[in-house]
Amino acid sequence: MSVPQEVLPAELSADLSAELSADLPVDGAVRRIAQIPGGAAAVGPFSQAVAANGFVFTAGQIPAISGLDDQPDTFEDQVRQTIINLRSVLEEAGSGLEHVVKVNGYLTDPDQLEPYNRVYSEFFGTAKPARTTVCVSLWGVALEIECVAVVARTTTREAE
Repeated sequence: MSVPQEVLPAELSADLSAELSADLPVDGAVRRIAQIPGGAAAVGPFSQAVAANGFVFTAGQIPAISGLDDQPDTFEDQVRQTIINLRSVLEEAGSGLEHVVKVNGYLTDPDQLEPYNRVYSEFFGTAKPARTTVCVSLWGVALEIECVAVVARTTTREAE
C-alpha cells in the first residue's frame, strides 16, 4: 500500500516515509495493547492502545505511577507523569510523541490550563498536534490525556 506523500507529516524523513508505507496494514489487522510492561494497570475493561491501519489510538492516560494511590503531588508533575505514561503507551505501539496528530486533554479545573500548557509544551514543543482540551469531572485524578498517532515502526511484541 502506498501512502500519498502529502498525508505524511513534513518532519518524517524519506527513510521513515518508506518504512511507514511498507508497514501499513491493508488487511484491517488490529493490535490491542492491554497492558504496558512496568506501567500502572488499567482501571477498567479496555486496552491501553489499539493500533490499526497505520494509526495508534490510546486510551486516556492519567498521572498514576504504579496505581491510583501513587501520583505526583503537584499538578505540573501530574501533567508530566501523564505525558510520560502516554509516551510509554505510544512506544509500546510502535510510535512516539513526535508522531502524535491529535490530542484530547481533560482537566478538572479551568485554572489548570496555564500550567498544563507550560508542561505540554515541554514535551510537544513546536510539533503542535491538533488538540482539544476541556474541563470535566474525573474519578480520582486531576487530568487525563488521550491521543491518536501515526505508527512509526513495527514492534516485535505480541498483542496482549
